[in-house]
Amino acid sequence: MPGPRALARALDAATPPDRDRSLDALRAVAILGVVLGHWLVTALVAGDGTLRGASPLQHMPWLTPLSWMFQTLALFFFVGGVCGARSHASARARGIAYRAWLGGRLRRLGRPVLVVLAVWAAVCGTALACGADPGALRTLVGLVVSPLWFLLVFAALTAATPLAVRTHPLVPLAVVAAVDAVRFGLGGPSWPGWINVAAGWLVPYALGAACARGRFARGRSGLPLFAGGVAATVALVLFCGYPASMVGVPGAAVSNLNPPTLAAVTFGLAQCGLALMLRAPLRRAMRRPLLWAAVALANLSAMTVFLWHQTAMTAVTAAALAAGPLPGLHTAPDGPGWVAARLLWLPLFAAVLLVLRRLFVRFERPRTRPPGQPARKARTWRETAGSERKSLWRRPSVPVLTAPASRVLPTGSICSSDDDHHVAYRTGPGVSVPSLRRVRT
Repeated sequence: MPGPRALARALDAATPPDRDRSLDALRAVAILGVVLGHWLVTALVAGDGTLRGASPLQHMPWLTPLSWMFQTLALFFFVGGVCGARSHASARARGIAYRAWLGGRLRRLGRPVLVVLAVWAAVCGTALACGADPGALRTLVGLVVSPLWFLLVFAALTAATPLAVRTHPLVPLAVVAAVDAVRFGLGGPSWPGWINVAAGWLVPYALGAACARGRFARGRSGLPLFAGGVAATVALVLFCGYPASMVGVPGAAVSNLNPPTLAAVTFGLAQCGLALMLRAPLRRAMRRPLLWAAVALANLSAMTVFLWHQTAMTAVTAAALAAGPLPGLHTAPDGPGWVAARLLWLPLFAAVLLVLRRLFVRFERPRTRPPGQPARKARTWRETAGSERKSLWRRPSVPVLTAPASRVLPTGSICSSDDDHHVAYRTGPGVSVPSLRRVRT
């Protein structure tokens, strides 16, 4: 069986030369930031027969820079804007209706979410029947479900892609500034802040859509955005009373993230500016086969990792509770000792997440046609949706990179598009390839 280097070289050779690998790298960085951020700034404290949530940022404000490193949501929306605009333009060019395009993209988002909710509904029902503490279950379910707001906003912005393509990022930015002026400057009610859930994340999404249209083509064009975003964020924190933490802190009067504030949006603009400056270096780095293979594999299961990483942490925490309160897992996050102990638990969280990925990644992937099954008009080498469906009807069956083991593929190719859920791989006679079905861009 070929070694990792041989498989990485095969994957590198199979990737089309015109693929923008920097987008894959940015998405991998974003998902890594979300996972590590949640694992490091979320604590479950055992006491009085139950579990309650806590945050080390509440007891150790000097850890605030962690929120600057791991709050990467703006990168998700920026990359989503680039890919969404390209996919919509590609669909229009092929005469695919907006409804069909949107339906395909939303189905790919919705299927893995329904699986998570179904599994946790079964877990909660079983646990309650066995006498588990409802308060502890409520805490655990809250940790698992709370990240799903991101997918709701992302789905809404995906639906608004035709509008986002025509929207200058300064427009939603002005809306966010006006809302914050009402809330904080004029002492208005807090409910207008929820307008920023849409307007705030539309800023990086519209920025990505502009990038897809050819804006910010030069890497140096990101420098003013980065410098301006950093300067604005520092000014808002130092002189306007915004929290320094870019994630919510229990007990804080204001959260930068729930709902997004102007400081969170300017911080996201700084991240997008940095991403624009790093795209060229990332493209060069992604030419290294091993590094590209790692990024490609991370993108292959990005949705699964996002949906199940909190389940991995809560599973370890709940299973170890029988052994008594363990440092870094069940104790209050009130000192450096907790941080050191939590770092030791991260490999176990990652191992459980890998098991969950193995179990549930199938729901993220499109279904493939078993070997020997006659082709049907509505299926080719996989179940298709949205922007690819009509074009794939006209294509013959092609080889697929399949799991779990590598195999030798004949000469062939898998057709690609500008959609972020499709990728082209070219295979030659006798080339062994890794177990992949698709890679996001």
